[in-house]
Amino acid sequence: MSLTPIYLGLGSNIERERNLTAGLEALAEFLHDMQCSPVFESQAVGIKSGHFFNLVVSARTDLPLHELDRRLKVIEADNGRYAPGRKGLPLDIDVLFYGDRVGNFDGLVLPRAEVLKNAFVLWPLALLAPEARHPGAGKTFAELWQSSSIQQALWPASFVWRGAELTPPALRQAFPPASL
Repeated sequence: MSLTPIYLGLGSNIERERNLTAGLEALAEFLHDMQCSPVFESQAVGIKSGHFFNLVVSARTDLPLHELDRRLKVIEADNGRYAPGRKGLPLDIDVLFYGDRVGNFDGLVLPRAEVLKNAFVLWPLALLAPEARHPGAGKTFAELWQSSSIQQALWPASFVWRGAELTPPALRQAFPPASL
């Protein structure tokens, strides 16, 4: 079985802990070697809403790209993403990278442009996989984060999944919300 390395971005601003936990549990049912970045809290970007929790997941999958994307949409729907009259964003899961693919794949553009535009994606990526290379930019995630000039308010947030703290206390202490 051939497995493709992937990176997914997850975010929520409604019942954040519950929705992100539900999303992670659903992903763990069909992804291989899943690892999570620290979780970050951030101000909303592009919409007026409460603060978001965001993280990045690395994994490997045997699913074709469009089947993976379809499953992500089902998980989002199961968690209220497309509910009529919803306020905010219960769960958002985006394919950031699928192997080293670059281009437009039937409307799914990879790598996802938000990687280089949003600190809540790039910082978690740099912590999770500092030596991995962005297939379009050719630099490591750590290099991209170090050289970025993204101005967004975000800070590490405590988040426990399956009994483990995803965000190291030292990271939370080094970047407390009051320092921003």
